[in-house]
Formats: sequence, structure tokens, C-alpha cells
Amino acid sequence: MALRCCLNLIFVFHVLMLCPIPLCSSPIPEELSQIPLNFLQYAKSPEVFDWMVDIRRKIHENPELGFEEFETSKLIRAELDRLGISYEYPVAITGVVGFIGTGNPPFVAIRADMDALALQEGVVWEHQSKVPGKMHACGHDAHVAMLLGAAKILVEHRHLIQGTVVLVFQPAEEGGGGAKKMLETGVLNNVDAIFGAHVSPKYPFGMVISRPGPILAASGFFEAVISGKGGHAALPHHTFDPILAASNIIISLQQLISRETDPLDSQVVTVAKFQGGDAFNVIPDSVTIGGTFRAFSKESFIQLKHRIVEVITKQANVQRCNATVEFNEDQKPFFPVTLNDQDLYEHFRAVAGDMLGSKNVLDMQPLMGAEDFAFYCEAFPGFFYFVGMKNETVGKFEPGHSPYYIVNEDVIPYGAALQASIATRYLLEYSPKSTSTKGYSHDEL
Repeated sequence: MALRCCLNLIFVFHVLMLCPIPLCSSPIPEELSQIPLNFLQYAKSPEVFDWMVDIRRKIHENPELGFEEFETSKLIRAELDRLGISYEYPVAITGVVGFIGTGNPPFVAIRADMDALALQEGVVWEHQSKVPGKMHACGHDAHVAMLLGAAKILVEHRHLIQGTVVLVFQPAEEGGGGAKKMLETGVLNNVDAIFGAHVSPKYPFGMVISRPGPILAASGFFEAVISGKGGHAALPHHTFDPILAASNIIISLQQLISRETDPLDSQVVTVAKFQGGDAFNVIPDSVTIGGTFRAFSKESFIQLKHRIVEVITKQANVQRCNATVEFNEDQKPFFPVTLNDQDLYEHFRAVAGDMLGSKNVLDMQPLMGAEDFAFYCEAFPGFFYFVGMKNETVGKFEPGHSPYYIVNEDVIPYGAALQASIATRYLLEYSPKSTSTKGYSHDEL
């Protein structure tokens, strides 16, 4: 009898040792601070690191443009299947949304974009793009690898997840507004907060950078056709010269910033396209110009859009021409301001500081670049940050959208561990008043 009791106690002890005990609802600070370090150590293990790098290189070799990421999506789904993670597909054509945890609130999302750019890769290496005219020149291949790495970390530490982590693999960030279409499907309706990471060639490896409030600008594109009356270049008085009209329009558009904009309210208007005429001695009938405009507030953005139309049409009339202005929002939707939530900023600083040291968590100035992550920030609290990867010993780091763009693959485990840590700690530390439907649970879980 005593032997049987002893054996039973040994069995119970063995089972308890094999089954990780979840943290209590109010974990102590020491337990929380260890999570990022443990996750990073796991992500840097040779097996996990090599797996993530292999995924990144496969995606890099086979780049796909916005809403065409079918093979990338297939690869993601295959890896999620291997990890035993439930997901929804298709979402916004090629998107994938995975779920890890209890299936109950709160829901915290972490996001990666999947699309490539229409560029011919200029970097010659073993895994360069195999698709002519297409290249991952903004690090989205690394973002996907990092999010799959975060998924692997979360599965390995599933017992820590008190709620549900939503994995958002998003198509068409590069101008296509994939985030907007993901939201329109309703699959993210129950999300309480979302975090997005972007590798950066500007900042040193081992640092992360962000800020509260506006971090990236609202942006839109415009195209205008200025129509006049063509003729011989030797007889300009017989023409209504659209090239002259377009030239005056471009100068006047710059005055929207220099003379109508508060210097403390950052705005940009850039004309980057000018097409007209194909002979040295013929004034054409029409000219097409196009560009982008950006601002850090919704009001400034709307006003800038209104004045662009006024300046183009009225300056064209001064030169006896007509003009039509299109914004092509169906193909290139306007991006709102990317606005980082203050509470999520504090959460990010705490988690990143525990992983990297507070001296390596930096604040930045807002950038006039744009990100469709902004659509998520309009729908629910969001936070976007950059992970530094610059290391001159690895190579020369060109800015995003350069055909010579490279990724320092050492950054991948840091991005993966940080995304996983931010999500896990959010669920452990926060009990936000969920915007989720009461009693909601995800059926697939």
C-alpha cells in the first residue's frame, strides 16, 4: 500500500513536471521581464534561426506584387499547418489570419506584409530574385519570416497565452491598401490592439525605434492631364502650350507648401511624373503630370487635396488650357496618418527594454513616409515600430525601394522574439475593456 502511494506520488510529480504551469493572472515583474529574454534565446537557437532564414530566402527568390502573393500565402499556410495553428484563408484575396491561444478575449494582433516591389534586383547573391522586374526591396520577406518565427515561439510557449494572439499576414501594403481590405472582411473585428514591425537599414542592429502619436504621414497620389492645342515649335503663338502650363502648375504646387502651410504643420507635395511630347520641334496637344501629397493631420490632408485641384485647373486656364485631375483611389487608396497609441507605446518600451536594454529603445522624429498599417490604427489601438539592422560589416545598406536593398538576416530572431513578447505580455498584463463581442470565441480554436 505504501509502495503504491509512493508510486502514485512519483507519477503525479512527473506529470506536473511535463505540463508547464501557466503564470497566474497577476504575474510578478521578474517573471514578465524574463519572457522577452527567453523568447530571444529560443529564436536565436540554430534550429529556429536557420528555419526562419530559409523561409525568408524562399520568399525573396519568388517575389509577388500586391494581391498576387499566392505562392507566398501557400508557403505561410504550409508552415502554419506544420505548427498546428488554425487560420482563415483567403482574406482579402491572398491574406492569411492565424489564431493562437484560448480563442477568447482579449485579442491582440501582430502583423506582417507580404508583397514585393516592381524592381529589378541589383544585388547579385545566391538567393536573388528569380522573377524579372520584381524584388523584395522593402524587407517584407523578412517580416513574414519574423511573424512565422513569432508563431513558432508562441506555440512553444502556448501555456503563457491568456487570451488569443491573431497573426495577420497581409497582402498589398505597397500602395494597394491591403490593410483596408483586410479590415473590410470583418475577420479582425474583435481585435483589441495590433502591433506592426518593420526592419530598418537606417538604424543600427540591436536597436528599436518608434514614438507615440503620429509616426508616419497620410498620403495620396494624383494625376492630371493638361490639354491645350499643339503645333509647330516655331509658331508658339498658334498653340495653347500645355508644357508651359504644366511647368507653371508645378511651380504653383510648391507654393502650397512654402506660402500656404504653417511651417510647424509638415506637408509635402511632389510632382514625380511629367510626360508630354516626343519631338524637339512640336508642341504637343497634352501633358500628363502626377505625384504624391502628404500631411500629418486629416484636416491638412483634405485641404491640400482641395488646393491641388484648384491650382492645377486654374493655372491651366491661365495658359488657355484645360485640366482634369484624378486621384485614382480605387487603385491607390489614400493612407491615413499612422497614429501610435500612447498606452501601447509604454508597453512597447517596457518589453523592448527588457529584451535589449532601455538605452537601445529610441524615440524618433515623425517621417513623411506612409504605411497602410494606419488603417488598423483607425479601427483600434495600434503601434508601429522599426527594428534596426544596419551593420557595415555585413554590407552597404541602401534605403527601402532601392534595387540594391539588402536585409541583415541577424535581425530576424530579434523581430520574431519581440513581436511574440509584445503579444504575450499584452495578454498577461492588460485586461482592456474589450471591444470584442461578449462571450466571443473563435470557432477554429
